[in-house]
Amino acid sequence: MDKSFLSILGIVKLNFATFDLNLLRVLDALLSEGSTVKAGERLAMSQSAVSGALSRLRHSLNDPLFIRQGNRLVATDYAIALKNPIQEELERLETILAPPSAFEPRTATGVFRIAGSDFFAELLMPSLGDLLYREAPGLRAQLVDLVPHDYIASLERRNADIALIPDMELPEWVNRAPLFTSPFHVIARAANPGIEGLEAEDMMPVDVFCNLHHVLFSPEGNLAAMGDAALARVGKKRQVAMTVPVFSGVCRAVSESDLIALVPAQLAAKVAADFELAVFKPPMPIDPILIIGIWHKRNDKKPLASWVRGQVIDLMKQLDV
Repeated sequence: MDKSFLSILGIVKLNFATFDLNLLRVLDALLSEGSTVKAGERLAMSQSAVSGALSRLRHSLNDPLFIRQGNRLVATDYAIALKNPIQEELERLETILAPPSAFEPRTATGVFRIAGSDFFAELLMPSLGDLLYREAPGLRAQLVDLVPHDYIASLERRNADIALIPDMELPEWVNRAPLFTSPFHVIARAANPGIEGLEAEDMMPVDVFCNLHHVLFSPEGNLAAMGDAALARVGKKRQVAMTVPVFSGVCRAVSESDLIALVPAQLAAKVAADFELAVFKPPMPIDPILIIGIWHKRNDKKPLASWVRGQVIDLMKQLDV
């Protein structure tokens, strides 16, 4: 454990030989879970044992560390400052102490968590499930929702091994990999009378696009998105009839109504036949989105996470158009 970490922790002021390093595992669990009960479940300890460890931590570090607010434990500023250094040190110790061995997918067990929209339930999970069944049958993959308004927080709050998000500025502790570029296409029910006479795969006329009502994908319930900004640049406006927080709901709504929607081109191609949809190019230029994968640097060399992350990245890169 390096001196800079010890300085942050404050242990250098104590007799380090008497400090129980197991308390760091308890502090790490409390910082992640915000509850003595959940921290105990994570560590296979009783709630009273966790509370006792917290009391010892408070005495050793001379800080309350957590303040109770209702049913939650809220970390003090000092405890928050410890969170990342403690996690990094515990990860480093785990790596140091782990016996050297090559990762064997066929015999490995464990869980890999992916944070992303339900777009990836269609475009990633079927192929990933098939790959894991064939090559790593003991591994489980979980797709979880992104944290609304703060996608990067999904790595911590969703305990995600990778998050699949639109490209954005990232903090220093996050690694990234570009995956694929996603343009947008328009989908409509094949029997929608509003598209009568139009040829699928052609550009939808702007008057048709603006006159028909739209379903908008928005987990946050926003009534405007990139498509509206692109229309505004050509002096046009569309009519948003509803918002839906999942792409599957957007496609279902379009397939059973005379509404239309802008969706990623890869998704439109994937579901068009099953939902009996016609697919068109939008009438105005829309900048495609670069989708990236992000993960915490501390997990960079974890054997299981590194192997599955590599498979996810390879599968996602195949979606590039």
